[in-house]
Amino acid sequence: MTTQLGLPDTIQACLFDLDGVVTRTAVVHAAAWKEMFDAFLRARDGDSFRPFSDDDYDQYVDGRPRADGVRSFLASRDIELPEGTPDDPPDAETVHGLGNRKNELLLERIRTDGVEAYEGTLRYLDAVRARGLRTAIVSSSANTRDVLRSIHAEDLFDVRIDGVVAAERGLPGKPRPDTFLAAARDLGVEPSRAAVFEDALAGMDAGRSGHFGYVVGVDRVGQTDALYAHGADIVVKDLDELGGQA
Repeated sequence: MTTQLGLPDTIQACLFDLDGVVTRTAVVHAAAWKEMFDAFLRARDGDSFRPFSDDDYDQYVDGRPRADGVRSFLASRDIELPEGTPDDPPDAETVHGLGNRKNELLLERIRTDGVEAYEGTLRYLDAVRARGLRTAIVSSSANTRDVLRSIHAEDLFDVRIDGVVAAERGLPGKPRPDTFLAAARDLGVEPSRAAVFEDALAGMDAGRSGHFGYVVGVDRVGQTDALYAHGADIVVKDLDELGGQA
């Protein structure tokens, strides 16, 4: 049985990814990753380098913590770099240096173009909260709080588990379910009574392996089949499709 929110009536809490679900920043992340990796690969291999592709982003980077994304992509190309430290400068040829360069490019793009929210998601959040369900934002981004403040949405979430909180608690990122599980614990809800909302394949894997009560795939880029294959119970193009008006 489902509620007017398009969820099983056993669901008591909703756990939302940020980029691509709440905000239109997934494409900005993808562009920043491509700019960083293409420059790195060109410097390493010359003009014959194989560019970073959309498939690379989906398979190795999307939804993962920044350093994990760097490691995963480099491993796919059989490239080894020193780990370095989180404080490495953006020009350091280390895992953390490349990650910091990507974040620098991302912030430049956000400062230039701003951040836009998905209005359908904001309406759905209002409806969810009006019906008494608790909400959490679960993102690998260390910039989550600033992004939410920029769209005046920080007060729509009872709990925030982001890259900063995950580092403080030592939580592994997606595709592991630990950050979503932490959000459910902080909300006082069993995973079986929580719904996960994700657009990334790594997020689908986290929802499936965490045994959550419902996993909603949000398809912004035409990957419906892949979202189902990675564990979605339902896939929508916008959360308005689930219904529910505050």
